[in-house]
Amino acid sequence: MNDDLIRQSAEIIQGSSKGIAFTGAGISTPSGIPDFRSHDSGLWQSVDAMAVASIWGFRQNPAGFFEWFYPLTELILAAKPNVAHKALAQLEAMGKLQAVITQNIDMLHTRAGNKTIYELHGHLREATCIHCFTVYPAEPIIAQFLKDKQVPHCPKCGSVLKPNAILFGEQLPIQQLLASQEAARRSDMVIVVGSSLEVAPASDIPILGKRNGAKLIIINLEPTPLDSMADVVIHENAALALPAILSCLESTSI
Repeated sequence: MNDDLIRQSAEIIQGSSKGIAFTGAGISTPSGIPDFRSHDSGLWQSVDAMAVASIWGFRQNPAGFFEWFYPLTELILAAKPNVAHKALAQLEAMGKLQAVITQNIDMLHTRAGNKTIYELHGHLREATCIHCFTVYPAEPIIAQFLKDKQVPHCPKCGSVLKPNAILFGEQLPIQQLLASQEAARRSDMVIVVGSSLEVAPASDIPILGKRNGAKLIIINLEPTPLDSMADVVIHENAALALPAILSCLESTSI
């Protein structure tokens, strides 16, 4: 790991008071949750994403979605926040982050201790009926699903229940998106962690911050489309890079 890049990142964070973090699947892979695009373990490797994880595919074949979703649900429920999640929670507690904006549905930022979190792609705390739109707490629904592997149905009208995760073809939750955009406009620093920055409109958030004068740090294993506009780029595992930055930030040498 490049010590100069770690130090540069720490210095940028040290000088910030309105930073935001933008996170993707790469921050949760050290917790055992696979990403979507990697060649050997990505969730899209063995399925047609549009067939199983689009709103059209869900409506046509909910059983296909839930068959694909079963092992992912098991992994999410078993996962624990890793040191990268905990580092972001500590940065928020230090007053360096005003918000975490995430593409993840795993809720690990909440469990790590972050307080202000915008979940652009939804979460697994609730499920909604696709017919009558009644919203239910997801925990008992998921527990039953993991037990019997049956497609969950609405107690009121009998239609299929969908987890409140955003599928392809669905709009992002507007309040979460608007709040994220406003946080980006106000920010003086954006730290991207574990995102390929290939899925719009979520991936536009770091650009919005940069265009409004924020410093941009990107931590991701692979290159991203925004690397050229970043102030610091670290191609490293988030669970290694973020604790190193935090340690440098907390030391008396900067």
